[in-house]
Amino acid sequence: MSDKAILTCALTGVLTDPQQHPVPVTPAQMAAEARDAYNAGASVMHVHLRRQEPGQGHRPSWDPDVAEAVVDAIRAACPGVVINLTTGVVGPDISGPVACLRRVKPEAAACNAGSLNYLKLKADGTWAWPPMVFDNPVEKVGAMLDVMNELHIHPEFECFDVGIVRSVGMYLQAGMFSGVPELNFVMGVASGMPCDADLLALLPRWLPPGAVWQSTLIGRAEIWPVHQRTAELGGMLRTGLEDSFYLPGGDRAPGNGAMIEALARCARNAGRAVATPAETRKMLGLRAAA
Repeated sequence: MSDKAILTCALTGVLTDPQQHPVPVTPAQMAAEARDAYNAGASVMHVHLRRQEPGQGHRPSWDPDVAEAVVDAIRAACPGVVINLTTGVVGPDISGPVACLRRVKPEAAACNAGSLNYLKLKADGTWAWPPMVFDNPVEKVGAMLDVMNELHIHPEFECFDVGIVRSVGMYLQAGMFSGVPELNFVMGVASGMPCDADLLALLPRWLPPGAVWQSTLIGRAEIWPVHQRTAELGGMLRTGLEDSFYLPGGDRAPGNGAMIEALARCARNAGRAVATPAETRKMLGLRAAA
């Protein structure tokens, strides 16, 4: 088990409406939230981009100008922080994520490692949204990895199910990427892996050799015991307003800083120190800060 725990803050997410929840949208808002999380111990900022037009802040953006403005603001507010840019997109066209990667050249980027039927039911038995496939076939994963390899961007593999975890080892054996394998166990999506501590304890046995792993836990009060178990098992820790709005006691979080403060307590309760940005870069094999 690593005695250092990397803390990642997932600042805003994909579609959450800023009129209903306190998610940041503008570069200034993103930088302010990132600074609070950074001060609380986050060394990695997982960044989604939102449209900047009035009334459009609930919609995602793949505008490289927006990416540059947001990432520059976060880097200015958080010296040495590691930027982890989202790349998740439905369909075969990855030109939007690729354009953003080329513009800002983040140190790391999420790489969705397999496909998932993305489903959710409401209490009355109707679909919360029309059933859809979050499609990430091998050809699409490979195309994204080719760009990351070219730009020297570290891939963080998001794994929504056990078979996707196992696939990452095959990507490594097939020569699709190199360096430190980093896997993110995403738990709590209704049609993916549940947020369950017993299941979490089984997953590290299917990691590639030398891998670093973390958990992304989506939900309310049920996520915090699993965060604690992640810390105890040697995993890295992630939370933020993308994943939950709730603190361990059930109160709504006022922002990302309070979420990361709670996550840091999980690390310390497990006897682990919180990694600095420099330590994070060494652990993940990232290039030095610009």
